[in-house]
Amino acid sequence: MRLRSSILAVGAAAALVPALAVTALADPGAPAVRAAPAGDTTSPAEKKRVDGVPTPKLGWYPCYGTAECATVRLPLDYDDPKGATTEVAVLRVKARDAKKRVGSLFVNPGGPGGQGTGMALQAPDFLGPDVLDRFDVVGFDPRGIGFSDNVACFKSTKEQALALTGLDVAFPVGAKQEAAYIKSATALGKGCSTTGKKLAGAMSTADVARDMDVLRRAVGDKKLTYLGFSYGSALGQYYANMFPDRMRAVAVDGIINPVSWTGTKKTQDQILDDRLRSADGAYKALREILVRCGKAGKEACAFAEFGDPVKNFGVLAERLKAKPADIDGLKVTYADLVAFMLGELYSPGGYFFIDLILTDLWKATSPASSAAQKAEAASARKALAARIAERRAKVQQQQDAAEKVLAKDFPYDNWLDAFSSVVCTDGLHPKKAGNWPALTAASDKRAPYFGRAWGWSSVQCAGDSWTVRDEDAYTGPFNRRTNAPVLFVGNYYDPATNYNDAVSSSKLLPGSRLLSSNSWGHTAYGSSTCVTGAVDDYLVRGALPPAGTVCVGDIQPFEPEPALALDTRGAADASAMATRPGAAGQGTELPPVATRVPPSILLGTR
Repeated sequence: MRLRSSILAVGAAAALVPALAVTALADPGAPAVRAAPAGDTTSPAEKKRVDGVPTPKLGWYPCYGTAECATVRLPLDYDDPKGATTEVAVLRVKARDAKKRVGSLFVNPGGPGGQGTGMALQAPDFLGPDVLDRFDVVGFDPRGIGFSDNVACFKSTKEQALALTGLDVAFPVGAKQEAAYIKSATALGKGCSTTGKKLAGAMSTADVARDMDVLRRAVGDKKLTYLGFSYGSALGQYYANMFPDRMRAVAVDGIINPVSWTGTKKTQDQILDDRLRSADGAYKALREILVRCGKAGKEACAFAEFGDPVKNFGVLAERLKAKPADIDGLKVTYADLVAFMLGELYSPGGYFFIDLILTDLWKATSPASSAAQKAEAASARKALAARIAERRAKVQQQQDAAEKVLAKDFPYDNWLDAFSSVVCTDGLHPKKAGNWPALTAASDKRAPYFGRAWGWSSVQCAGDSWTVRDEDAYTGPFNRRTNAPVLFVGNYYDPATNYNDAVSSSKLLPGSRLLSSNSWGHTAYGSSTCVTGAVDDYLVRGALPPAGTVCVGDIQPFEPEPALALDTRGAADASAMATRPGAAGQGTELPPVATRVPPSILLGTR
């Protein structure tokens, strides 16, 4: 089998990261290398907060057949360790080879709002055998989230549903939708600042990092070994800067720059995505897929049959802006189109479904002059309607199943409450929600199609609605000298965490290492043999990849014979793929299947 991953020396990338050798970790047979110089230490304030908390005793019990579960009560406010507490859920999958066990590997899937317990449970689906043999994989649901005590910004499901009706679009288009969206987002911000204040004001990433340090002690580890994805990269960087002398190995993939995340006095009036530039990454990825579609031709990419794919995507977008498409009774709007594209860009194999969706939408919205063209358009509408209906049916099935598990008629879904409680509490945001239409319109000019899609995700954080704060939120510095290097993984075509953030974040931490990858989808671990091997090697043995290393993803759009591709519709990724258009069976040939599942399927928004 031809190996798509390769290592390329790139002078510019190599110049960004100083060469650094580290002490070999865990493997007695690993070659001895020079130890890293001494770094900074945990501040007296953080020592007082965290070390004053007694080491919890985790009452593990068997769960889910292959795992162990526990809950622990941790301080709601670390300035008052003997005061109110919040319950945090923890799950571990024990190391497969007890004789080779190194310790615990903490994992976080991102979001914010993703469940670490779920990621740990699915560790056998995405972690390498060497990692699974040597580590207990530990995941915890950050405070306010998942199986931990939940934040709730409304008093009831009914109140929540009525307040958030304006958010029932992918993103608002036009003054009427924008006004409704702002009204609902403002209600959410005010609800979290009043009804949900107690927990919402204690959900900063800093508090989650403190929880992780206490849990590190609870599982018996002297130093932290951590693997975080997407927003989980922010958590890893917070820990590295707050506890720079308590690290064994920290690897993060899908990087958020923490300075951009929190904002500064200079950038506090910018919307969050104008700092993170997720929209720019998404546009870069979509445009490159469309360019490659055109180069591959209609034999490999059906959308190329109609002419220049880049130009025709713009034409299709304008058609849907002017008039939503009626797909056999289902309305498809311009915002739906952009949301479909963003959803597919999260997967390395998403180009296949992007081609299907665009081809069918083009046919369905094109004026037909002949009987044959009308029949073809009708067939395209039916095919697309079937895919959308299947997608919605699977979402409903998941919701029905969740309700049965909860044994409630009307469960409260706190996903948006939790996401907002982290995003809004962590950073600085513009003061007025009414400024978002103009701000996101400007973003859309810079990053076409996706500027609004990403920009509206933080409007609930506007200062005129979100007033709850965490006085102990960490805002820097983010350039501490750590006792072990942080391995940053950045993907060129990531639609959620811009590659530029991986570059800039790796510059912040002295001695860190940047591993770049010419990959597709959100995060690169699991979809690039080169990246996966390098990360596993670092976690197990402490061996960093050479400075300037650039990997290549196993899947490249429209290549005739990809060495590896991913089953984007398998059982392991049902939680993410059930909400994706194109999840229904297709009549055309699907990409071949690989045995590994990328962790991006477990991620939340970022």
